[in-house]
Amino acid sequence: MGTERETKLKKLAHWLKDGGIVVFTGAGISTESGLSDFRSPGGIWERFNPADFTLQKFNSSAERRRKYWAFYRENWKVSRGAKPNRAHLALAELEKMGKINAIVTQNIDGLHQAAGSSPEKVYEIHGTMWEVSCLSCGDTTPWEEIYKILEEDKEVENCHQCGGLLKPATVSFGQSLPAGVLAEAQRQCGSCDLLLCIGSSLAVYPAAGLPEIAKNAGKKLVIINREPTPLDGVADLTFRGEAGEVMSQVLELM
Repeated sequence: MGTERETKLKKLAHWLKDGGIVVFTGAGISTESGLSDFRSPGGIWERFNPADFTLQKFNSSAERRRKYWAFYRENWKVSRGAKPNRAHLALAELEKMGKINAIVTQNIDGLHQAAGSSPEKVYEIHGTMWEVSCLSCGDTTPWEEIYKILEEDKEVENCHQCGGLLKPATVSFGQSLPAGVLAEAQRQCGSCDLLLCIGSSLAVYPAAGLPEIAKNAGKKLVIINREPTPLDGVADLTFRGEAGEVMSQVLELM
């Protein structure tokens, strides 16, 4: 380990000991769990076109919805066996130590909760793939029921409560982020002592605006990502590399 990196790790360990942390995570934290970032080579968008999956198209025709469900059948198949990795587990450990106020995530994979992070402290601003809900009345259906229907090559029927359209409880392109969850995430980012960004390109708004809220409020900003991000220049510390490796090393130092 290079001395500069070691110094940075020690500094981060020292800051984490002080607590008051809000963590902001993106797809890059889950790649070590075998879930490829949708935009990466080998990601699911090589087989599906993102332009086909807007909320407007989902609402427009049964044919569009069939295409959407084919995508989700594939997505569930790939994701259902994924296990939390070292980075997810490190965050759960930090919460046990009383250091984490909240985890705000762009991910829909539920791996933070699977690692042991308290569900009430995890803010899923893009929703969750492990639930299907009615767009009209909000009634929910377990994902396994819908997956079974898709595996039998049957049609997904409308809501048995109100006849509305069923859709995975995730935020599609062209769909608004859940207002209450976003507002609480913004509040958390503005009131933390340290915002720790892990595995996000920080390029997709409004989610990418959350670190800016923390920085504008005079909070510390730390970024861990494999690639450079637009906010590296204003961050107090940046780490280039795998989230699991960086978080494991920091936890050891603590």
